[in-house]
Amino acid sequence: MRTGIANLPLHGGKCPAWLFAKMKSLGGAIIEVIVEEYGRLEVLNRLSDPFWFQGLGCVLGFDWHSSGLTTTVCGALKEGLKDAQGNLGIFLTGGKGRVSRNTPQEIEVLCDRFGFSNSTADFQYASRMSAKIDSSAVQDGYQIYHHFFVFTANNDWAVIQQGMNQDNRQARRYHWLSRGIQDFVCEPHSAICCDRNSPTLNLVSNDNQDIRQAATELVALPPASVIRELGLVQKTIPTLTLPARHSIPSTSYLNKALSIAHDRKPQTFESLLSIAGIGAGTLRALALVAELAYGIEPSYKDPVRYAFAHGGKDGYPFPVKQNDMEHSTLILQRALRRSKTGHREQLEALHRLGKCIIKRLRLISGIISKMKQSSTDNYLK
Repeated sequence: MRTGIANLPLHGGKCPAWLFAKMKSLGGAIIEVIVEEYGRLEVLNRLSDPFWFQGLGCVLGFDWHSSGLTTTVCGALKEGLKDAQGNLGIFLTGGKGRVSRNTPQEIEVLCDRFGFSNSTADFQYASRMSAKIDSSAVQDGYQIYHHFFVFTANNDWAVIQQGMNQDNRQARRYHWLSRGIQDFVCEPHSAICCDRNSPTLNLVSNDNQDIRQAATELVALPPASVIRELGLVQKTIPTLTLPARHSIPSTSYLNKALSIAHDRKPQTFESLLSIAGIGAGTLRALALVAELAYGIEPSYKDPVRYAFAHGGKDGYPFPVKQNDMEHSTLILQRALRRSKTGHREQLEALHRLGKCIIKRLRLISGIISKMKQSSTDNYLK
């Protein structure tokens, strides 16, 4: 399931070598402590949490809100845990730009080296599909340029990937976790968090189930007939408008992609999406033809959810909303009143949430204490 999204401003520059070295050491130590205390799956749970990951970047001393946090923290973890992967049973692959394209090969090498090559194909498929969905099936204007795939000896995996939108100078980070995925191409995410939304062709939305079926059926037709129908779109629907980033690919490119799909004869939308060469442009074209030929109107709902609490006194991410704070207080007071009359459901839910937060704070505090003790011991020596 996709567990969340973080929106960050695009920042240039490089991480100083001295800081990156410290990030590798501290980041690796934090992950090892989590494995020791809570197990491998908990590492994946936390990496798939956009808020925890952002907090990790802050603990490691990196800029709290820039796009560079994602690529730098992932790179530091990968380097810092390179020699400990076998003992921990946690393996880190991928990265930024050209490095991300080596992810399937890295997965294969690690699986062969540590003796679970039977899982190689499944991990490679999960890596490709999560990237394909965020870059092609959910067309929100962000082009994926960073893909980080983490897996364990227990066959669990997590993904951290990031896309860039040059128009608004924003980066968007996507988090995935294998536990909970029932269908890659129908609502694979459980929540998406950011402070804005935009018109989005979300082909993995439950609202677009008919579009997925129609697109799969369309590629069974000769490519020339699909292209011919596509040419009628602007003639028969003169009021149709699309964002600039949703342009239709050239005829030659589209013909090639449709020919590949036609020869493969996919039976499901997921198998169509997994075909190399079937990208965002081809899927948009198929959605438009499905609308024209079958009258199936695609959904353009952005899968974003608002997930900020009360704001901050200094105006970041926004000024404090007093009404929201009062509402939260009322919820707590109501839970307490119901608890006194024997109805503890709400209070117990809040208690579980509080324990989770305290657990994370204690983990960080413990790590800091160990570091301080280590520094003291080294000084005394």
